[in-house]
Amino acid sequence: MTATTDGNAGALGPLAPAASTTPHHRTTPADGLAAAPALLEEAAALATRRATDHLLARQAPDGWWKGDLETNVTMDAEDLLLRQFLGILDPGTVEAAARHIRSRQYEDGTWPTFYGGPGDLSATVEAYVALRLAGDRPEAAHMARAASRVRARGGIASARVFTRIWLALFGWWRWEDLPELPPELVFLPSWFPLNIYDFGCWARQTIVPLTIVSAKRPVRPAPFTLDELHTDPDRPAPPRPLAPLTGWDGLFQRLDKALHLYHRVAVPGLRRAAMNSAARWIVERQENDGCWGGIQPPAVYSVIALHLLGYDLEHPVMRAGLESLDRFAVWREEPEGPVRMIEACQSPVWDTCLATIALADAGLPADHPALVKAADWMLGEEITKAGDWAVRRPGLPPGGWAFEFHNDNYPDIDDTAEVILALRRVRHPDPARVDAAVRRAARWTAGMQSGNGAWAAFDADNTGVLPNKLPFCDFGEVIDPPSADVTAHVVEMLAHEGLADHPRTRRGIDWLLAEQDPNGAWFGRWGVNYVYGTGSVLPALAAAGIPAGHPAVRRAVAWLASVQNPDGGWGEDLRSYDDRTWIARGTSTASQTAWALLALLAAGERDSDTTRRGVAFLAETQREDGSWDEPYFTGTGFPWDFSINYHLYRQVFPLTALGRYLHGEPTLHHKEG
Repeated sequence: MTATTDGNAGALGPLAPAASTTPHHRTTPADGLAAAPALLEEAAALATRRATDHLLARQAPDGWWKGDLETNVTMDAEDLLLRQFLGILDPGTVEAAARHIRSRQYEDGTWPTFYGGPGDLSATVEAYVALRLAGDRPEAAHMARAASRVRARGGIASARVFTRIWLALFGWWRWEDLPELPPELVFLPSWFPLNIYDFGCWARQTIVPLTIVSAKRPVRPAPFTLDELHTDPDRPAPPRPLAPLTGWDGLFQRLDKALHLYHRVAVPGLRRAAMNSAARWIVERQENDGCWGGIQPPAVYSVIALHLLGYDLEHPVMRAGLESLDRFAVWREEPEGPVRMIEACQSPVWDTCLATIALADAGLPADHPALVKAADWMLGEEITKAGDWAVRRPGLPPGGWAFEFHNDNYPDIDDTAEVILALRRVRHPDPARVDAAVRRAARWTAGMQSGNGAWAAFDADNTGVLPNKLPFCDFGEVIDPPSADVTAHVVEMLAHEGLADHPRTRRGIDWLLAEQDPNGAWFGRWGVNYVYGTGSVLPALAAAGIPAGHPAVRRAVAWLASVQNPDGGWGEDLRSYDDRTWIARGTSTASQTAWALLALLAAGERDSDTTRRGVAFLAETQREDGSWDEPYFTGTGFPWDFSINYHLYRQVFPLTALGRYLHGEPTLHHKEG
């Protein structure tokens, strides 16, 4: 992928064509199809059959689906840096990773964090270092352009904290010039401010091992210098002025200075006990497959932390951890040689429940072997033990599903709601087994409701403001507040379980109605962005009995019509998280078009011109093999900071939308009586 883009600019590069910013209509090939109802039905039916066949062919023998989870090159760079740190970097791995990293560089020398997005300073620094490890010389044209762009943006000193931590491991940055993170943090009780359970589960799993790394401050000999990435190599870390004490920034800056002083005088016995407690916490949370939380970053930092405490590479914990990291690698053969991409996470539970919903809604028989096999696999993935969530909900019985293959400590409320909706679409030969799992999961999900009536992804009431103020936390969300998309999925599930009038469900509905944006849309925390939020909320409101004529529904429908692209589709760039002028602006994508259609169909708009043009867009843009092309990132890890291209989104959501267009609302199967 190559494109010329200014890393400071908001304009999209050539790979991301500018979207229409006005609702005016322009004739497109899809318009003729939309204007002919009989032809549109036929085209939608053909597209549905093709997409169904394509998706069925991708099912694993065990019953699950998993598409690639593409993020950005920092995952690949940090994997190489880890292996360099541990002394296990081999030539085949580094060259295959380097091919992938080079393929994602822009012509101006930078690397983006999402397709078509602006160049990112920290991603560029990490990619550059990784290519230096691969043998690329600083004087090479692509490297010189990258270094020039880094210097123009302030050099390494302006990169985020996590990037500078990686550099500190090799002496390319001083530990003294990083925020302090003491391991004694693990001793803080759960009621005390800034205890580890005040952080979202992904941040918690990363911070605990990093407290050990911060205390140890290791430095491995660097194989080269990085003077070319500093604006002034003789003064790489210019002092930063203190913020006034009148705000949180000033307070935490001074706290960080105090913690740096404490690092010098920490009581050895207490520090040793804190690091040992942190290590026990880490080891206790290692999953059966060797990973931590099913995601790559905590696994990387946990391996480093335990290694620093004396765990050799042949220790069972370390060996399992390293083997789990190997499973995040996606290999493919290219003409120039093998290419290796690192996934930040793997999404089999999420992909499987969405694929099951899509196939069932598309008209596949409820007892089709593929659906039964998928249900069996999902039932086998149920989590029935307590995890970290129990710190805030100690009396709540467990139940539910995680996102990944193995992640028993952190079941996901969003996944659990969608798995229940998927299981209810299958006519399983053992309905009692399904009912028992659903009862446990629905009870757990309802019990994870936050105090404001809404639901977050992993924890309840994880809404403190202090964690985001720490100097250490300059990248992405570190707390897990409720969101409209997760709350909508839970409300939809509870309504389909016959609990539409339950007080918990009604509180969730009230929260959703209050959260509607003035423009008529809803913010999407885990998908891009207002199109995703709106596509989640309207089906939930419909399932809960909110009439199509409700003012909130009509505002949302009007908004969707106003932001439809001239080609009949919908698109939204990730910059909408950072800049409201980007809301619902972007090249039309299959997944975002499907989300808009799911909202419109739930609102009773099946025969509207807006809906017909959206369906026509999906039919016209489908490939002959039944798939859709979608290089754009429509998934969200951290709004704006960390973006995801779920490679199965382009398949499951269009199929769901086409199925509901053709067959109406889905049929759910409950135990009779």
